[in-house]
Amino acid sequence: MRHPIIPYSPQLKERARELRRKMTLAEILLWKQLKGKQLCGYDFDRQRPVGRRIVDFYCKELKLAVDVDGSVHDFTRKEDDRRQREIESLGVTLLRFWNYDVKNDIRSVLKKIELWIRGEERRRGWPRREAKRKPTPNPSQEGNSAERVRPAHGWFASGATAARRSPPPEGLGVGLGFTSYRGQPRRGSLRRLGIGFMSCLPPAAKSPRSRPAGDLADRKACCGGRRARWRRLNAALH
Repeated sequence: MRHPIIPYSPQLKERARELRRKMTLAEILLWKQLKGKQLCGYDFDRQRPVGRRIVDFYCKELKLAVDVDGSVHDFTRKEDDRRQREIESLGVTLLRFWNYDVKNDIRSVLKKIELWIRGEERRRGWPRREAKRKPTPNPSQEGNSAERVRPAHGWFASGATAARRSPPPEGLGVGLGFTSYRGQPRRGSLRRLGIGFMSCLPPAAKSPRSRPAGDLADRKACCGGRRARWRRLNAALH
């Protein structure tokens, strides 16, 4: 169903684009509640040219315009009244709200808009329309789908999948939940989980710095540096 288009000045198109890029906080908050047919199932546009004016939000199907006014409009009441009469002369209903109300009580603002929409539906004899709700995923199916899409790699895969596989190598524990690449752990994943590299190794392979100082030969035999620790870790994984 095509809706009648209200003629507007072509010079306003660029100005409308600029206003979309520089929306105020109150306009952004209200737009998040209006976009995507979230309010009563009706489609709203933002910063829409109407005649010689630009309104903050506009619904073509209802011919409803919504403006959010800041404190500066306290000093421009006569101009605002002239602007409102000009817009309403085109058959458009203009609802105006203060920035403060949108930022501090947006539910009341949305309720007033919804009451106007419901009254307009009754006046026109339209069936009651409801907002389109986004489907909620089934929690019981999320785990299964995740396992099919993202297969596990060794013992550094998802804990739920890894726990059902063969026992882990000694000292690695069950279901650590690390992300992996070709079966090897990523350093960033270990750090984000707060687990040191050496905590994944058996006690005999840990650095001598975490043990009492002993004979130099014993310390060299226990650990040959960071590369040796990673070699032992890779050997335990494979």
